[in-house]
Amino acid sequence: MPPKRHLTTRRKRLGAELRRLREAADLKSREAAALLGADAVQISQIESGVAGVSAERVRRLAAHYGCTDEPYIEALVAMATDRTRGWWEEFRGVLPPVFMDAAEVEHHATFVREVMINHVPGLLQTPDYARAVFSYMRPELSPSEVTPRVEHRMARRAAFQSAPKPYETLVHEFALRVRVSDRQALREQLGVILDEIETGRASVRVIPLDQDGFAGAGTSMTYLGGPVPKLDTGWRDSPAGNRYFDSEPELMRLQTLYQRVKSASLEPDASRDFIHRLAKEL
Repeated sequence: MPPKRHLTTRRKRLGAELRRLREAADLKSREAAALLGADAVQISQIESGVAGVSAERVRRLAAHYGCTDEPYIEALVAMATDRTRGWWEEFRGVLPPVFMDAAEVEHHATFVREVMINHVPGLLQTPDYARAVFSYMRPELSPSEVTPRVEHRMARRAAFQSAPKPYETLVHEFALRVRVSDRQALREQLGVILDEIETGRASVRVIPLDQDGFAGAGTSMTYLGGPVPKLDTGWRDSPAGNRYFDSEPELMRLQTLYQRVKSASLEPDASRDFIHRLAKEL
C-alpha cells in the first residue's frame, strides 16, 4: 500500500502493535519482511504508520508472530482497513494535527474516563467557556484563530451527544469554581454539566477542596477504552502538547491513578447536589 499522507495517532498505534508482536516473537525486521516477500524498509514503514497494510498482511504477520488472540487480531484488521472520514477532517489544515488525532481516538473509543483538575472537561464545555480557556492559554492567538478551536470543541461535544458512550469524569471543585470568563458564563457552564448528568450522558464525580489525602493536582488525564483492553489509550496534556500512552505498563499506571483519584471523589448523586449548590451561590 502507498504511504499515508497524514500520520495519525491511530495509524501509529497499529504500527506500534505490529512492532510489539514482532519483537515478542524475537524476529528482526528483515525476517518479518521475508515472511511477506517484502523488504525491511516496508516493515519499518508499516510499523511507523507511514505505510498502510492490508487485512491479509495483518493476519499473516499475526500468524507468523504466533499471536492467537482472535479478538485482538480482528481489532488490528479493523484499524488497518478503516476508511472513516470523520467530521474532524474539515479542520485538517486549519488546526494542528493533535486536534484531529484526539477526535479520531475519541470517535473509536468504547468508553471515556477523565480526570480534570484545572478546567471543566472539554466534552462538557460551553462555547463561552472554551473560548475563554483557549484565549487565555494561548494569548498569541487572534480571535480568528481561536474560533476554529472553539468550533472543533463544540463539534466534539455534538458528536459525542449523537453517539453517546459510557463517559465518567472526575472533576476537582477548583475547576467548577474558577471563573475563566465571568459569573454568568460559569452559571451557564454548571447548568450544562447538570443537564448532561440528568440526561445520563455523563457521570460526574466531584473532588472537594476539603478532601483529605488528595495529592493529585497534576493528575489531569483521559483514558479511552479500545475494542479490546490491549488497545486502550491514555493521554495527558503537557506544555509540549498531548502525550499518548499505549504500552501495557503505562496503561496500568493510568488505571491505578484513575482509581486512586476516584476514591477521593464524591458519589455521583452527592456530586450532582454539590454542583447544584455551587450554581446557587453564583
